[in-house]
Amino acid sequence: MRHVIALDVGGTGMKAALVGAEGAVPSGGTPPRPPMLHRARRATGRERGPDAVVEHILDFAAELRAYGEEHHGEPASAAGVAVPGIVDAERGIAAYSANLGWRDVPLRDLLAARLGGVPVALGHDVRTGGLAEGRIGAGKGADRFLFVPLGTGIAGAIGIDGRVEAGAHGFAGEIGHIVVRPGGTPCPCGQTGCLERYASAAAVTEAWATVSGDREADAADCAKAVTSGDPRAEKVWQEAVDALADGLVTALTLLDPRTIIIGGGLAEAGETLFTPLREAVRSRITFQKLPTIVPADLGDTAGCLGAGLLAWDLLNSTDRTEVAP
Repeated sequence: MRHVIALDVGGTGMKAALVGAEGAVPSGGTPPRPPMLHRARRATGRERGPDAVVEHILDFAAELRAYGEEHHGEPASAAGVAVPGIVDAERGIAAYSANLGWRDVPLRDLLAARLGGVPVALGHDVRTGGLAEGRIGAGKGADRFLFVPLGTGIAGAIGIDGRVEAGAHGFAGEIGHIVVRPGGTPCPCGQTGCLERYASAAAVTEAWATVSGDREADAADCAKAVTSGDPRAEKVWQEAVDALADGLVTALTLLDPRTIIIGGGLAEAGETLFTPLREAVRSRITFQKLPTIVPADLGDTAGCLGAGLLAWDLLNSTDRTEVAP
């Protein structure tokens, strides 16, 4: 069975899959979710240094190629890999990652060489996850979407007609560094008052641990305290929701998305987050069109599925080029 290798490389762990082709698209319908024929995980091993991480990625990919050949009758036809940090997707270079310690790694070429010369696509982790959510997840069918995962920080992916916009320099979608509280909390990026310092899961964790006096408390604990009616938690939560709404309204004013997809750890609070967030956004807009605000659908499979889509897109474009007159 024809398939591709999909790798989602994180700071501490790697998720991988062999991804089959999408099925036929019904007339007037949207693409079905491609099948994940095999799934695997490995530790990234960053404690051993950046060179060892790269070698570990290459070895993992080679294992997946061998598995596909043994269990599906042929090796993978292409590969897609999503990595954190600054990514030069056009040249296939993992330019920088603070978490993994690498600079200017020609990951696409290294993987292609290890995998027998098959086409390899390299993508940014958030944009790759956003591609999957927009095309086959919560945003499928939307011609314009914004994917915003709320985790340790806040990132974003701008979706346009089934693809994700990287920007002129690869920085498009960095909504977490919109300033929502001028002169506020310093951010590692060098600004003060950035959105992610108020509305990320890490920010809510820090605020709730301080207010509750429990240094082990996290954002999920804050959400539970909100549902139980704790006024201290409600205050912390509302401040985060208000900051997030301010950032989203700025983004929707510029981008006019049809759908906003919220993912990451904070979105796991469900309607404890989405009910006040939708109202806060609604109360802030004037001339803008209110987008649909929905939770992400693919969970921790988004990165792998997105990497698989990158690989299939690359393979399909290569196939078309080869048969062109």
